[in-house]
Amino acid sequence: MNSDRSPDVVPADAAARAAELREQLHHHAHLYYVLDAPALPDAAYDQLFQELQALEARHPSLLTPDSPTQRVGGKVLEGFVPVRHTVPMLSIRTETDTEASGAETFDARVRRELDLEPSAAPVEYAAELKFDGLAINLRYEHGVLVQAATRGNGETGEDVTQNVRTIGQIPLRLSGDGAQAAVLEVRGEVYMRRDDFEALNERQRAANEKTFVNPRNTAAGAIRQLDPGLVRQRPLSFFAYGLGDVQGWDIPPTHSGLLDALKAMGLPVSDDRAVVRGAEGLVKFHQQMGAKRDELPFDIDGVVYKVNSRELQRRLGFVSREPRWAVAHKYPAQEQITRLNAIDIQVGRTGKLTPVAKLEPVFVGGTTVSNATLHNVFELRRKRVRVGDQVIVRRAGDVIPEIVGKVDAPRAQYVANFHMPRHCPICGSDVLREKGGIDHRCSGGIFCPAQRKQALLHFAGRRAMDIEGLGDKLVDQLVDGGIVTSLPGLYKLGVAKLSALERMGEKSAQNLFEALQKSKTTTLPRFLYALGIRHVGETTAKDLAKHFGNMDALMAATEEQLLAVKDVGPVVAKSIAAFFAEPHNREVVEQLIAAGVDYPKTDGAAAEPQGPQPLAGKTLVLTGSLPTLSRDEAKALIEAAGGKVSGSVSKKTSYVVAGEEAGSKLDKAQELGVTVLDEAGLHALLQG
Repeated sequence: MNSDRSPDVVPADAAARAAELREQLHHHAHLYYVLDAPALPDAAYDQLFQELQALEARHPSLLTPDSPTQRVGGKVLEGFVPVRHTVPMLSIRTETDTEASGAETFDARVRRELDLEPSAAPVEYAAELKFDGLAINLRYEHGVLVQAATRGNGETGEDVTQNVRTIGQIPLRLSGDGAQAAVLEVRGEVYMRRDDFEALNERQRAANEKTFVNPRNTAAGAIRQLDPGLVRQRPLSFFAYGLGDVQGWDIPPTHSGLLDALKAMGLPVSDDRAVVRGAEGLVKFHQQMGAKRDELPFDIDGVVYKVNSRELQRRLGFVSREPRWAVAHKYPAQEQITRLNAIDIQVGRTGKLTPVAKLEPVFVGGTTVSNATLHNVFELRRKRVRVGDQVIVRRAGDVIPEIVGKVDAPRAQYVANFHMPRHCPICGSDVLREKGGIDHRCSGGIFCPAQRKQALLHFAGRRAMDIEGLGDKLVDQLVDGGIVTSLPGLYKLGVAKLSALERMGEKSAQNLFEALQKSKTTTLPRFLYALGIRHVGETTAKDLAKHFGNMDALMAATEEQLLAVKDVGPVVAKSIAAFFAEPHNREVVEQLIAAGVDYPKTDGAAAEPQGPQPLAGKTLVLTGSLPTLSRDEAKALIEAAGGKVSGSVSKKTSYVVAGEEAGSKLDKAQELGVTVLDEAGLHALLQG
């Protein structure tokens, strides 16, 4: 059959450049994902990636299976293709005795099977973690990843190559001697880190969508998605721990040597492993990892012991399709069932109200749990949890214990749904929920004791009242000791009272006292921002100050009047009005003014900028480090000249001011043809 398509003629320099780009991108991906030691800014990596994409688009024959561009994801599949494992993916026996005796039993069995006398030397073992994820087989041919498959039933799994390609830690091409093997099947675990899991669930809650139960189920569910695009949205990780089919490569004589070799090939291998001798070494490793379990960034449900010598492994062999030379030694479960006795409300530092489950105490994840978070009322509804139910409690690491669901069983009697309170249980202020939002919040703000520490820290911030020396530890002392119970209380602190605080010398006390006095002279925008009104950031505070000119006018404003302020919408107007509708918030403002806090007062219209406004109507973007101006100083100069500072570059951007290490904003400006200035150029603009 004849084809009208002309053959792809690739210039030699294009082929060489594509190979060079692949090499560089593989190298930097390994530094980033596996070694956690990036050596290239994201923008520079993106430029190399886009250059390779462009080359492959012009010359399709340059596209190789190991190209970094193939991580982006393929088409949506109709289903998964079965994969028969050349070497079966067998499971290992689990030792459910979580005490030291579990390790001692395994060592005794190994010695018995090897016919070792009591006087014989201790057996050498490779000890490693038992990851709580999904087993995967990666097939490399001549160093290139050609297939990834799940364990399945051990004999036959499913082809999940498209999805596995999206995992940055898994190399598309092996380095070192692994690249020479005709076939090298690497086995390991796909898992999800706890911080990635929590961040994913936070995004789900923010979107009012269903949350995931635990990292293990989430990772397993992600790998079996038919759309690789969805897999990319669920951050997965990988650890290698073994081999399948091997052709054309000499396997090291020990398991620990094998792991070292896999690491040298560019595969991620856990550093939490050891070579130990005898039962004593196994027990010590089990205890060490048990103590470290909560500090690990991922879930484990035990450790694995393997006879280190491959020759001894061969002698020991298998029984019932399980190797005699390996065992998984478990830890106590991190999920348990208990009774939900009541639901209380906890008010956080930012005023957010969180329903908290009061539980029948249960031992889970190495500790006794009697409280667990329910996050918000909508998630509580989705989980169909009510007081009196038997519920599943999960505790993993330092993550706050949470209820992940209820045990399906009929209730003995009707129990009403839980409802959020209308008033804050701490200060009695109104509880509000923004339209379309999921969180309920106390409107007490600076008055609410639960929010006191956060309010003080925000008030003292550099961009607010700028009280130098008032940090976290000092605020803890002031609040916990009952010394400061409100914002105005800060200005009642004298040198003597400050000197009496722990780790506060007389000189430090004098410096803080002077900083407090200095902060009394401020501006209306800073004062407004310092109050911590929800949705009132620095820019909104400036707009409010320009519009109203003084605090009295702002406190008296209605929602309709607030909506007349530039860039103030219904949500922000409602938040400001609700804040000043609380008498105690107004009283705090009045007490601060009585304590001496002062700002230049105007009548609103007079607050509009005076003098030359060379940047009126202009939008500027700052990127990189300027030689003499900080980001805040440059922003203040631009706004004083009538300009607006934006965080992103668009066609509406007038200028981009770029300093050293300017990132993707500079690239975007050049792409859109936006004028780029240095600091000298900015000064020239400011001078008109």
